[in-house]
This record gives sequence, C-alpha cells and structure tokens, in this order.
Amino acid sequence: MRSKGEPNRTFRPRQMVRDFRSRTVPRERTPLAAWFWEIDRLLLSLIVILIAIGLVAVAAASPVAAIDRSTSAVSVDPLVYFYKQLLWVCIGVPLMLGISMLSKDKARRFALIATAFFVFTLLLVPVLGSVVNGAKRWIDLPGMRFQPSEFLKPLFVVTVAWLLSLREREPDLPLIPITGAITAVIAALLMQQPDFGQTVVFCACWGTLLLLAGASGRLIGTMIAGAVGLLVATYLFYENGRQRINDFLGLGVAPDAGPDQTDLAHRTITNGGFLGVGPGGGQEKFRLPEAHTDYIFSVIGEEFGLFACIIIALLYLAIMVRVLLRLLDEEDNFIILAAGGLTTQFGLQAIINMGVNAQIFPSKGMTLPFISYGGSSMLALCIGVGLLLAFTRRNPFMDKRRPHAVKWSGR
Repeated sequence: MRSKGEPNRTFRPRQMVRDFRSRTVPRERTPLAAWFWEIDRLLLSLIVILIAIGLVAVAAASPVAAIDRSTSAVSVDPLVYFYKQLLWVCIGVPLMLGISMLSKDKARRFALIATAFFVFTLLLVPVLGSVVNGAKRWIDLPGMRFQPSEFLKPLFVVTVAWLLSLREREPDLPLIPITGAITAVIAALLMQQPDFGQTVVFCACWGTLLLLAGASGRLIGTMIAGAVGLLVATYLFYENGRQRINDFLGLGVAPDAGPDQTDLAHRTITNGGFLGVGPGGGQEKFRLPEAHTDYIFSVIGEEFGLFACIIIALLYLAIMVRVLLRLLDEEDNFIILAAGGLTTQFGLQAIINMGVNAQIFPSKGMTLPFISYGGSSMLALCIGVGLLLAFTRRNPFMDKRRPHAVKWSGR
C-alpha cells in the first residue's frame, strides 16, 4: 500500500491511450494538416521522384533539340529546354498539390466542368490550330503551344467514370451508349488532326472503364472486334499510320533507305550498355528526332544505361500497383472507376512510349509521363495525378473500413 502523500502510480491503460492520442493526433487540424494526414504520401513521393528524373533527362537531351533549332544567325542555349521544363514543373507541382487538396465531390465537379471546356477547345483546333510536323493538334498561346487533347485525357476518364457509376442508381439510363458516343466524337476529332495514338489511348481508357463497371462479355467481345476492324481501316485509309506500320515491319522499304525513327531509337538506347556512357557522353542521341520528347527514354538508356531504364519502368509499375492496392477495400464505385481509369491512362502512355523506344511498337509521338519535355504534357499530367491523389485520400483516424485505424473525434 502506498503511504500518505505518495503519488498514485496505478497502471491505467485507458489513460495511457488517451495521453498517447493527445500527443500524436492534433486536436484542431488545419486544412493543410488534414491534407497531410489523408494524402497517399508514398504515391506522392513516387511522382516527385519521376519528376526529378525527368529534369535530369531533359537536361541530357536539351542540347540535341537546341542544336536542331539553332541557325547560323541564332544560337540557342544548350540547356534552354531544361530551363523551360523547370518552369513548367514549378507551375505544375503547385497545381497538382492544389487539386489534391480538393474534396472528392469538388474534384469530381472540377473534372466535369473542365471536360466541357477542353472538348470545346478541341472543336476549335481545326479552325485555330497550328500545324507542326504535318499535324494540326495545337493552339498557339503566348509563351506556349496548347494541346487540348493532352488536358482532356484525365478529365475524360473522370467524366466517363462518373457517368458509368450512375448505373447503380439509374439502371435504366443508356449510360454505356452515351459514353460510347462521347468517345466516338472525341476520336473523330482526334483523327482529323490526325492523332491516332491519342485516339487509341482514349478508346482503351473507355474500354477499361467498361470492364471495371461490369460490362457484359458480349459487349466486350463486340468492342474487341470493333477495335480490330478500326485497326484494319486505319491501315487501309490512314496513310501516315500505314507508312509507320510498314516501316516497323520492314514492308516496302527500299534497300538503300536509311534507318527509321524506331531503328535510331533502338540504336541509341542500346549504345550505353547496362550502365551507360555517362551524363553528356552520348553521341547517338544527336541522330534522334525529338530526343527531348518522344525519344527521351532512349537518351536515358544511352547516357545512364539500361539499368536506369529498368528503374524507371519499375517506378511506373510501383505507381500503378500502389493505386490498385489503395482501391482494394474501396466501396465507392465512382472512386474505383475514376482512380482505375486514371491509372490505366497514365500507365498506358508510359508503356507506349517505352515500347516505341525499345522497338516493340511502331513509331508514335507520345510523351513519357513526367519525364519528356512539354508544357501541355506536364500540366495535364499534374492535373491527372492531382485528381488521383484527391480521389485516394483517406482519413486514417476515421476510416471505418480499416479495423486497425484509430478513431478520433477531434475533441
């Protein structure tokens, strides 16, 4: 027994738990603190690592593009594209973080409104667009070329996800035909530019969302048959696409013809071996067209080696797996569709770019997410990842779906 005046040292587990919570959980959280606790910090860290790698890669490829654009009268700074990319990163990262702070409802409304705006701008491309390398895909703005289709990709995914999620409440609405009509209109506008690669990405995202929404096997089979038919029609009636496929397969190529773009990319990516020739030491990169955008993965392979390429591919895989793991116990159908669709769009774009550089796919002008140079690409990707971060936010103290989580009332 304790003597009179001696403090009570009785073991009180409940009191210790309350004391622990008072020390580790803030009683009044600011919006910034709430965002910090709810955001997927691992996913955000992986994205930041990709952006950092992209800056290094653009710095390595920037001299190639600078030489291509230099003339006898005007000399371009070798790192001009690195400086521009750094500017886009400084604009895009705050934009991404700002969107990630939106609530899920506000993020959805933002995506719906922005989709309508960028569909309208896509309609203006044939009228106001500028022609670059034979394609009319951009609208010139002060200081940058604005490509509406880049911004529309993540917003389209969220809009279609929202429409398909309404099937639970309104099963009689023809939501699959409605989303199919929207996809068809966008695909028709893209093929007028022409931009077959972006058309494939939009259609693939729509098909993935239908799979996630539980579309019937008959519908999926019909879509696959339609996709094959469109590919055949593209080969027969789309001259640029047919030429690229023929070059890739070696059909109709003159014996004395030089290497095509995929051959040059393959030579560049393998020139560095496993560890690369070192930063700034690449020579094959100077033969590449658009080394700082479409073929930056080959520049990385030459200067930093196939090991660096493998690391980058694993980073993209880790991002996709992380999101899918985050959705395992998700109950909101819209969140599953939106996050799954955004991840598909992000991963498919990376796979196409890396596949072209590795001579697995025919040549296609598509940027490598967060690594290739480009203002429209960087800002559009930041919007898409910002939406993804907003949709995957969770309160670790109030999430009842996770039995190990600590419930906290804030009092």
